[in-house]
Amino acid sequence: MRKLLPLLSVLVLVLSACGTAEEEETTESQEGEAEEITLEVATLIPPMTEILELAQSQLEEDGINLDIVVLGDNVQPNDALHNEEVDANFFQHVPFMEEYNLNNDGELTPIESIYFANYGVYAEEYEQMEDIPEGATIAIANDISNIDRSLQLLEQHGVIELEDTDERYYTQTHIAENPNDYNFEEVDLLMLARMYDDADAVVMTPAYAEPLGLTPAADGLITEGTENEFAITLVAREDNADSEPIQKLKEAMMSDEVRQFLEDNYSETAIPAF
Repeated sequence: MRKLLPLLSVLVLVLSACGTAEEEETTESQEGEAEEITLEVATLIPPMTEILELAQSQLEEDGINLDIVVLGDNVQPNDALHNEEVDANFFQHVPFMEEYNLNNDGELTPIESIYFANYGVYAEEYEQMEDIPEGATIAIANDISNIDRSLQLLEQHGVIELEDTDERYYTQTHIAENPNDYNFEEVDLLMLARMYDDADAVVMTPAYAEPLGLTPAADGLITEGTENEFAITLVAREDNADSEPIQKLKEAMMSDEVRQFLEDNYSETAIPAF
């Protein structure tokens, strides 16, 4: 019996050591899993998607897996963010976000302005704004923030005059002077490019002009520039806006690499805002 006691003691020590090693292994595994973070961001089209792709590699170094969720229209990204199906989105300007919040009791919040999409007026048959005849039809987006944006662009270049208002957005009811009696036809944002053949002129962003082979510098009758509040912006929610992954994403999207990419590939259409 006495001989068995040392053997039993050794066996207990071995089992204890095994248990400790397994616990440490499990703890390390759990810690490894906890450190791996996935960030889902909804977006639409280039260069939005390309900017996020550039941010991916940098975020990997920070232990963040960036999942880029490409959606099909300009409603889904805000719905997905509002419903906590994604962590952020990158496709819109702040007035468009604010309109969504008002209509949906939303708590979406801007994180950082990334680039200005140089808004402009395009016409198939006319080379200058002055060439567009009286009574012509000009197509503009039909959501309130982009109606406001289109009208401000036209006023900026003296095409129309808007009356002073305390309201958040300009609408056609605020047009005080329309000397050429233009008809402004409001259509869905995604239909603007199709209106290029049907309307006398179209007011749209470079993203919708580019597939038609049009650029602001070469083809825009008038353009917007950068003195405005319509930069394409990274957007999150109030509950996660200050989180480390969102702030890391912001930093990655404001990198020198992203700036150089925009200057090299989208100098006319996506002007860095940071």
